[in-house]
Amino acid sequence: MSFYENRVLPHFLHLACGNTVVDRQRAAVVPQARGRVLEVGMGSGLNIPHYDPDRVELVWGLEPSEGMRRKARHNVIGAPFEVRWLDLPGEEVPLDDNSVDTVVLTYTLCTIPDWHRALEQMRRVLKPGGQLLFCEHGTAPDEAVRQWQDRVNPLWRKVAGGCHLNRAIPELIEHAGFRIQRMETGYLPKVPRFAGFNFWGAAVPL
Repeated sequence: MSFYENRVLPHFLHLACGNTVVDRQRAAVVPQARGRVLEVGMGSGLNIPHYDPDRVELVWGLEPSEGMRRKARHNVIGAPFEVRWLDLPGEEVPLDDNSVDTVVLTYTLCTIPDWHRALEQMRRVLKPGGQLLFCEHGTAPDEAVRQWQDRVNPLWRKVAGGCHLNRAIPELIEHAGFRIQRMETGYLPKVPRFAGFNFWGAAVPL
């Protein structure tokens, strides 16, 4: 892992993904989690303050980046529930089938290289009746914005740790064997439109 990936990128992502507008989006989704939770791409632990400790028993934090886990140390130590790190990428979930009540996916699906395999792993570990809670940015509904997303994406991926601006989030989730129960969409205020179209809601395994 390069110096940029281990030292610079974690700081950049922590700031970009922790601003007030994005934090508000997390607050709309994460408190719905319950039971034994798998958070895919825990990053610097920005979701930890949003979990309801009366509803959550345990959170497995799947995060392959040592730099991000180091950045998360403060939030993990202060968590009012147990957090267990899983030092693996999203395509590799070392948990048993039907062992998780909730999967939480916030600003992560844009980055996972093999998104289909990762979502299949999430579906595998979810218990019957479990939910995938998601909050992601992706392809915009406006043609002019989509053109900018496609234009900027190659450079963006290089500087933002593999993040894609133009993934069609609902289609990816459904293609991997989930049914979306509810979803809201919209551009986030004070965020450039090419990076600011969000999808948030809940899905269940088929």
